[in-house]
Amino acid sequence: MKFADVILPLALPKNYTYAVPENMEATLQVGSRVAVQLGKQKKYAGIVKAIHEQAPLYKTKPLLDILDTTPIVYPTQLSFWSWIAAYYMCTEGEVLNAALPAHLKLSSETLLLFNDAYGEDFTALDDDEYLIAEALHIRKELRIEEVQMILDKSAVYSVIKQLIEKKVLLVYEELKEAYKEKKESYVQLHADYQSDEQLAALFNDMGRAPKQMELLLAYLHLLKTKGSVLQTELLKKSGATTSQLKGLVDKNILWVEKRTVDRIPTGKVDTQIDFELSPAQATALADIRTHFKEKQVTLLHGVTSSGKTQVYVKMMEECLASGKQVLYLLPEIGLTTQVIRRLQKHFGSSIGIYHSRFNNNERVEIWNKVKSGEIQIILGARSSLLLPFRNLGLIILDEEHDTSYKQQDPAPRYHARDAAIYYAGLFKAKVLLGSATPSLESYFNAQQGKYGLVTIKERFGGIEMPAIEIVDVKKETAEKTMDGHFSSALKTAITQTLAEGKQVILFQNRRGYAPFLLCTTCGWIPHCRQCDVSLTYHRNQDKLHCHYCGTRYPYVHTCAACGSQTLEPKSFGTEKIEDDLQTAFPEARIARMDVDTVRNKDSHNKLIQLLEDRSVDILVGTQMVVKGLDFENVNLVGILSADNLLGFPDFRVNERAFQLMEQVSGRAGRKHGMGKVLIQASNTRHPVLHYVIAHDYKAMYDTEIAERQVFGYPPFFRLLKLTIRHKHQQVAEQAAQILASWLQPHIGAQLVGPAVPLIARVRNNYLQEMLIKLPREARLIAHIKQLLQDYIIQLRTEKKFRSVVIIPDVDGV
Repeated sequence: MKFADVILPLALPKNYTYAVPENMEATLQVGSRVAVQLGKQKKYAGIVKAIHEQAPLYKTKPLLDILDTTPIVYPTQLSFWSWIAAYYMCTEGEVLNAALPAHLKLSSETLLLFNDAYGEDFTALDDDEYLIAEALHIRKELRIEEVQMILDKSAVYSVIKQLIEKKVLLVYEELKEAYKEKKESYVQLHADYQSDEQLAALFNDMGRAPKQMELLLAYLHLLKTKGSVLQTELLKKSGATTSQLKGLVDKNILWVEKRTVDRIPTGKVDTQIDFELSPAQATALADIRTHFKEKQVTLLHGVTSSGKTQVYVKMMEECLASGKQVLYLLPEIGLTTQVIRRLQKHFGSSIGIYHSRFNNNERVEIWNKVKSGEIQIILGARSSLLLPFRNLGLIILDEEHDTSYKQQDPAPRYHARDAAIYYAGLFKAKVLLGSATPSLESYFNAQQGKYGLVTIKERFGGIEMPAIEIVDVKKETAEKTMDGHFSSALKTAITQTLAEGKQVILFQNRRGYAPFLLCTTCGWIPHCRQCDVSLTYHRNQDKLHCHYCGTRYPYVHTCAACGSQTLEPKSFGTEKIEDDLQTAFPEARIARMDVDTVRNKDSHNKLIQLLEDRSVDILVGTQMVVKGLDFENVNLVGILSADNLLGFPDFRVNERAFQLMEQVSGRAGRKHGMGKVLIQASNTRHPVLHYVIAHDYKAMYDTEIAERQVFGYPPFFRLLKLTIRHKHQQVAEQAAQILASWLQPHIGAQLVGPAVPLIARVRNNYLQEMLIKLPREARLIAHIKQLLQDYIIQLRTEKKFRSVVIIPDVDGV
């Protein structure tokens, strides 16, 4: 007898084994979806990981059905999922859940069926029960949401429970396929009117129906120009109604056919490389090729605006010529707008895009086209790494240093850069990492010879690096030359830049109007009721927002501590800057780019288009304005508060502050002459500011890497962060202490904590954190991970700690 190990889309500690019925043995394949039963009622669609003849120790249930004629994933993806689950300490079910589009993940839907054996006498039932029984008697089956509509309330489970106990209804679980093909109506001419003579005779007969004649003429024009005629396009062009079209259909002149169409149309790769590389780019490309002969990974360290994208295009061209697929990863969805335009110019409309803003049907179609090899180039955010590539040849990670490549919540908490290197290894593919400010880990690996290292030190076209000036905010405040949050130097520079017809980008790493309100009488600050964090004021909505749990509160006018009405917004976010700019520069066209303004699918694209079209003079934004965007008319960049970037309690603070400031300064002067960058800071002597002024990545790297070695941080040690969460503070603390006492004998001083984190409570859950520092020894790391998982299971056997949530985050600090 054969058995199948099945991955279910649940956080189960292991995969379950099911018996393969004899009639399914010939058609069952690894990577296909199967319907299985879990527990007494629930049905799920899982993916077959392995087929074998080894019976498990428990009694197996049979597979219910095979849902796919061909596998939806390849063995390569299953191996990749297995590695992610093991390395990032999660389950394969959680990886499956993250990887598969929602419409490929089927779970059962509860159907309520009428029990004919009960009969038709409903007099013993109360009013709600009677309504449902009567509806079931007529319809024979109902879904839960239909019951809710009938009773006009959401709490219907007690009624259903009573009807089950009285044997009025039966419960059945049905797997529901959510994906629907897109259908469009196409109009065609009847076979009797294909010749010119037949058409001429037809037009002679239609003299009394001018509207139908116009419709027919519009049809013939569309047929000639487009080859096929959509019903919606025909009605729009002709100005006709559906009834007039129906008239021609009834006369057998036209007929309408429903066809399945692609939501994501793609064509064949049409390579048109119409540019020449500069000498520096050509040297870099030759060096990358040389490194790839011996190494799987190469780091391209090119200063901002050095033309790294053109080098990527050349590498992609070579990969596509060998018949292999390319994955181009970007840290932010917003970056895809500009890059996709550039790539389409060189490779036509053959490029697939994949990120979280596509709907579920679109994601299924992209998934299938990548799997079949129809899409050869995929451009996307980190989730596109989980697509079922058939023949991957090259992965490009642009802005490889970016923190957005690390998944936070929910599991799997993978790092796309590190996972991409493993995934590429399964295909024997190459990985090209690119950045103007590489992560210390990647640069260290390149220095050690593990990766190839290629450097471009000059900007494309001989443009100079922007001149950077530090503005002393403390000094200007003392001299009373500050205008709100703008120094006199910044205000003068903005005025001059606008007068020259150039654009300005202002960077502030906080959204909202003010990070907190303060009672100037007693110092009270409004906090979130569910989180230990101050509330951010958003003036556009006149609400106070918690940026941790998302709760919104009405504006507070009276202090809860002393009763005074002296609450004032303090500090500043992007919304406040936008407001102040409109006062200071009333003639300027101002736009804001942050999470609040780019929530919709196309809002980011529209904003970028406005900037490119020079319909915006000043753009103020958060990190979104930093990441790889290229605007040739931007000549001034202002960083409004460098102190906010440099004051965060994190061992990576200097590295990340340097990266942000260097990246945002790189937006200035990319085409026409030397740009200018002004950085406002109170602590003007901070060493990072001087590295930024000199554009000296190497000096920053040398300083930071020496400190990392002394204090035992990456890249010399691996970090594993544990977060312990519970609704009762005492339970969270006790669980953390017990776990620490078990781990201590094995890792000693390499265990830091447990301790209360900076934000001690989120969503009414109290938090404790521990940090495990591990030397870079694969065996030891694997041993500690296994030990930790065993201890977590052991801790949860105690009733008191059963509801404690323990989150391991590998490489997550």
